[in-house]
Amino acid sequence: MYQQMGERRFGAVNWLGLATLARREVQRFLAVWTQTILAPLVTSGLFLLIFTIAIGPRRGDVMGVPFTHFIAPGILMMAVIQNAFANTSSSIVISKVQGNIVDTLMPPLSAGELVLGYLAGAVARGVIVALAIALGLWLVLGQAPAHPIWALCFVVLGAAFIGGVGIVAGIFANKFDQMAAITNFIVTPLAFLSGTFYSVEALPPVLRDITHANPIFYLIDGARFGVIGVSDASPVLALSVACGSVLGIMALAWLMFRRGYRLKS
Repeated sequence: MYQQMGERRFGAVNWLGLATLARREVQRFLAVWTQTILAPLVTSGLFLLIFTIAIGPRRGDVMGVPFTHFIAPGILMMAVIQNAFANTSSSIVISKVQGNIVDTLMPPLSAGELVLGYLAGAVARGVIVALAIALGLWLVLGQAPAHPIWALCFVVLGAAFIGGVGIVAGIFANKFDQMAAITNFIVTPLAFLSGTFYSVEALPPVLRDITHANPIFYLIDGARFGVIGVSDASPVLALSVACGSVLGIMALAWLMFRRGYRLKS
């Protein structure tokens, strides 16, 4: 046992511990699937229905596709973002509030393994939600992904990035009201103001430049390319920004776990 722990400290991965943490995070949201999977599906359907009824008939085509088909990928990615963030942030905050975060920190898991374990749950939840919504789009709109591999890549990267943001937010927040503030004033505005329901080409130059600085814009735009084959930015650029954003937020989460920031006090 001591030899295995020593090997892990010198670079070997604690695969059993990592798999256990990942399984715990997946089982957390599967245990309440009506809230974590069914609810986002219903909410996305309501968004699509309301925007179609209120705006669709007068809006016409956007970038050469019907308005309903244009906003569908944005709604899908918005659901992925919200659920991936909720999965990691709620897990950490609940553990901190209940005082059992030590049960996660004490096992022989490195900071990198903790990050990957939490992200596994966020990515799994994001992908399952995305697949459920994509199935609904196919059944209701007859809309199948134009580039399914691209779409899947952006769903996974989006869930990983926002899951990482959730880790950082969960570590930073010590109370539920702090987490609610982060969700309401940072995550939700970034998700809504990133081309979810419109093309950024319709924005004034200043707002367009601000939107292009938002990494979530590239996630939504990349998902739109994967689903309907059109996008505001180059898919390659969007993929590059998404990968860089994931690496950056993972590095920050790793550093916070490594230093025990707001976790060991």
